[in-house]
Amino acid sequence: MFYYFILYKPFEVLSQFSRDGDKRTLQDYCKVPKDVYPVGRLDYDSEGLLFLTNDKAMNVALLHPSKAHARTYLVQVEGLITTAALQQLEAGVEIALDGIAYKTRPAKASLLKEEPALPERIPPIRFRKNSPTSWIELTLTEGKNRQVRRMTAKLGFPTLRLVRYQIGKIRMDGWNSGELRSYSKKEIESLLFTQS
Repeated sequence: MFYYFILYKPFEVLSQFSRDGDKRTLQDYCKVPKDVYPVGRLDYDSEGLLFLTNDKAMNVALLHPSKAHARTYLVQVEGLITTAALQQLEAGVEIALDGIAYKTRPAKASLLKEEPALPERIPPIRFRKNSPTSWIELTLTEGKNRQVRRMTAKLGFPTLRLVRYQIGKIRMDGWNSGELRSYSKKEIESLLFTQS
């Protein structure tokens, strides 16, 4: 039997079930069948939507580079981000992956006029009165290691908070940090693979 779950992974939780020192893992938040695993990864210091399943065909369909599956992130960066930086994020940024130069695929980037309504991060981002920040929305069709952080840092706007806000049509509006939701195969196929 196949199972399909989406978890709002909290900050400082590993995207795995096995223990690694004293770090929190998915088993602290998920009671799922033993053969269910996350599809892709979300870094320890990132939050947001994480898809879990035991359906290997769906795993391949989501992760294969030819599928160019869209994922949207809400990103708080240090500094007042410029129009030029947003344009560069959209055009592609040259980052280093394992010491090799790599230009990211074209993306969609926009400045958010207001801070998004997200659950409070624990611990919260340290507030600095003399250090302004910006929130951007960034949609990627690839998921290289620490890609968003590498992209914003390269342009001089280090990432402070990173939240995967949307996968396909699933948005985390109204979700609580640590919340797990279950879906049928039909629901997941409609939400993840049907074009808007």
